[in-house]
Amino acid sequence: MFEAIPKMLYEMFSMQFIVRALIVGVLVALCSALLGVSLVLKRYSMIGSGLSNVGFGTLSIALAFNLAPLQVSIPLVLAAAFLLLRLSENSKIKGDAAIALISSSSLAIGVLIIANTKGMTADVCNYMFGSILAMRRDDLYLSVAVSIAVLVLYVIFYNKIYAVTFDENFAKATGTKTGFYNMMIALLTALVIVIGMRMMGALLISSLIIFPALTSMRVLRSFRGVVICSAVLSVVCFFIGIMISYAYDSPAGASIVAVNLGAFLLFSAAGFIMKNI
Repeated sequence: MFEAIPKMLYEMFSMQFIVRALIVGVLVALCSALLGVSLVLKRYSMIGSGLSNVGFGTLSIALAFNLAPLQVSIPLVLAAAFLLLRLSENSKIKGDAAIALISSSSLAIGVLIIANTKGMTADVCNYMFGSILAMRRDDLYLSVAVSIAVLVLYVIFYNKIYAVTFDENFAKATGTKTGFYNMMIALLTALVIVIGMRMMGALLISSLIIFPALTSMRVLRSFRGVVICSAVLSVVCFFIGIMISYAYDSPAGASIVAVNLGAFLLFSAAGFIMKNI
C-alpha cells in the first residue's frame, strides 16, 4: 500500500487541475484554521456555516445571470458579514439568532433562484458539495491573492486578535478598537469561505474553520500552541483528504472533512489519556 504512494503523488502533481486545487486548498485550509481559533474561542464558530449559506445564495444569483461567481460572491458575502455583526451588536437580534436569520434567508433565495432557472443544476451542485474539477486558472489567481492578504493581515494584527479573543472588555479598556478587530475577523472569514466554496462546497466549508481549532484544543491550552497546531493539522488533513479523494474517486470536500473528523477523534482520545495519566 505505502509503496504506491510515490507513484500516486507523481500522478497527482502531473495534473494541472489537481495542482491548482492543492495550491488553493492549502492556503484556504491555513487561513481557515487561523481564523477558526478566534471564532471558536469567542463562541462564534457558526458564523462560518451562516456565511457559507450566504455564499450559496450569491452564487445562485451569479450563475442565474451568467456572471463571474467569485466576483459577485465576495462583495455580497462581505456585506453579509458586516450586517451580521451590526445586527448582533446593535439590536435585539443577538449572536446565533442573527446568523440563523441571515443564513436561512440566503439559502431560501438560492433555492428559489435554482427552482426558477433552467440548466444550472450541475453548476450549483458543484458549489454545494465542492469539486476540484471546477477550479479554473482565474479562480487560482484570485484565491491566492485573497489568501495571501488574509495571512498578512492576520500576522500583522496577531496581538490585537489575541487580545480581542480572550478578554474583549479589557482590550476595550486599554484603548483597543475591539469593534474594528471583530469586524476584521468576520470579513476575513467571509473571504476565506467564498474562495473555499469552489472546492469544499457551501455545505462543508465551515468544517475547515471549526475542526482544526476544536481538535487542537483537545490536547493544547495556550493560544499560540493551538494556533500553530491548528494550522499544521488543517493543511495535513487537507492533503490527506485530497489523496484519499484521488485514490478512491470520492468527493474531495467530504474526504477532507472525514479526515478532520478522524483527527478530532484521535486528539480527543489523546487528551483523555493525558488527563488520566
